[in-house]
Amino acid sequence: MVIDKVKEILGQYFDVDVSTLSDTTNIEEDLGADSVEVIDLILALEAEFQVEIPDEAADEIRTIGDLAAYIEEHA
Repeated sequence: MVIDKVKEILGQYFDVDVSTLSDTTNIEEDLGADSVEVIDLILALEAEFQVEIPDEAADEIRTIGDLAAYIEEHA
Protein backbone atom coordinates (compact mmCIF):
# COMPACT_ATOMS: atom_id res chain seq x y z
CA MET A 1 0.00 0.00 0.00
CA VAL A 2 1.36 3.41 -1.00
CA ILE A 3 0.55 5.16 2.28
CA ASP A 4 2.51 2.59 4.28
CA LYS A 5 5.57 2.94 2.04
CA VAL A 6 5.35 6.75 2.19
CA LYS A 7 5.20 6.59 5.99
CA GLU A 8 8.17 4.22 6.05
CA ILE A 9 10.24 6.55 3.87
CA LEU A 10 9.28 9.62 5.91
CA GLY A 11 9.99 7.78 9.16
CA GLN A 12 13.49 6.95 7.98
CA TYR A 13 14.09 10.36 6.45
CA PHE A 14 13.04 12.30 9.56
CA ASP A 15 14.15 9.61 12.05
CA VAL A 16 10.71 9.22 13.63
CA ASP A 17 8.74 6.14 14.63
CA VAL A 18 6.40 5.19 11.78
CA SER A 19 3.66 4.40 14.29
CA THR A 20 3.51 8.12 15.17
CA LEU A 21 2.73 9.08 11.57
CA SER A 22 -0.79 9.34 10.20
CA ASP A 23 -2.50 10.48 7.02
CA THR A 24 -3.00 13.89 8.62
CA THR A 25 0.62 14.38 9.70
CA ASN A 26 1.74 17.72 8.26
CA ILE A 27 5.14 17.32 6.64
CA GLU A 28 6.38 20.83 7.44
CA GLU A 29 4.59 21.60 10.70
CA ASP A 30 4.60 18.19 12.40
CA LEU A 31 7.88 16.84 11.04
CA GLY A 32 9.71 20.17 10.93
CA ALA A 33 10.74 19.83 7.29
CA ASP A 34 12.29 22.87 5.70
CA SER A 35 12.12 23.62 1.97
CA VAL A 36 15.38 21.82 1.18
CA GLU A 37 14.26 18.71 3.06
CA VAL A 38 10.93 18.74 1.23
CA ILE A 39 12.75 18.88 -2.14
CA ASP A 40 15.05 16.00 -1.13
CA LEU A 41 12.05 14.01 0.07
CA ILE A 42 10.14 14.64 -3.17
CA LEU A 43 13.15 13.46 -5.20
CA ALA A 44 13.42 10.28 -3.11
CA LEU A 45 9.70 9.56 -3.50
CA GLU A 46 9.83 10.20 -7.25
CA ALA A 47 12.62 7.63 -7.55
CA GLU A 48 10.87 5.10 -5.29
CA PHE A 49 7.48 5.29 -7.00
CA GLN A 50 8.60 6.15 -10.56
CA VAL A 51 6.37 9.24 -10.60
CA GLU A 52 7.05 12.90 -11.29
CA ILE A 53 5.80 15.39 -8.73
CA PRO A 54 5.93 18.84 -10.36
CA ASP A 55 6.70 21.90 -8.24
CA GLU A 56 3.11 23.13 -8.58
CA ALA A 57 1.79 19.86 -7.15
CA ALA A 58 4.46 19.73 -4.43
CA ASP A 59 3.40 23.21 -3.29
CA GLU A 60 -0.13 21.90 -2.66
CA ILE A 61 0.94 18.79 -0.73
CA ARG A 62 0.75 19.38 3.00
CA THR A 63 0.15 16.02 4.67
CA ILE A 64 1.27 12.43 4.29
CA GLY A 65 -2.23 11.62 3.03
CA ASP A 66 -1.96 14.33 0.35
CA LEU A 67 1.36 12.90 -0.74
CA ALA A 68 0.13 9.31 -0.90
CA ALA A 69 -3.01 10.34 -2.78
CA TYR A 70 -0.94 12.21 -5.37
CA ILE A 71 1.36 9.23 -5.88
CA GLU A 72 -1.56 6.79 -6.17
CA GLU A 73 -3.27 9.02 -8.71
CA HIS A 74 -0.19 9.61 -10.88
CA ALA A 75 1.89 6.45 -10.60
